[in-house]
Amino acid sequence: MAGFLGEYEATLDTKGRFLLPVGFKKQMEDESDSRFVVNRGMEKYLSLYPWKTWEVIFNDLNNLSDFDPEIRQFKRFFLNGATILELDSAGRLLVPPNLKPHAELEKDIVLLATGRIIEIWDKSKYTKFFAEFPTESVSSMANKLLNKKFMMPGEA
Repeated sequence: MAGFLGEYEATLDTKGRFLLPVGFKKQMEDESDSRFVVNRGMEKYLSLYPWKTWEVIFNDLNNLSDFDPEIRQFKRFFLNGATILELDSAGRLLVPPNLKPHAELEKDIVLLATGRIIEIWDKSKYTKFFAEFPTESVSSMANKLLNKKFMMPGEA
């Protein structure tokens, strides 16, 4: 599989570590690669990238022009705090203390697969996000973003 599926709950220990769920480990392309990069997400969560995914994104960023002020600003935001992580012998990852405030992580977290990336949410923020999400807009989003991708042959 070229990505991740699923949603798992985990708990941060007193040092800020959590167990990577077995469900995600089984979905990893190369189970021997225990490296990840974590950084701030676009909203109030952290993004966890498998190393191979990160390499592609990082190379794409490096190919953008540093002469463009918007690109420089985006790189600063996106790369600020990005940290290489490795699974320890117990299968845990350490959330860097400087990144925890961005996602307002406390103890209980949710790991949400969004394809190639795993989002790390504080459980209460995640629950609130989905409780307040306007579910009626999902259909219009799907229509706008995916409709043409799923048209049957011969449909206009």
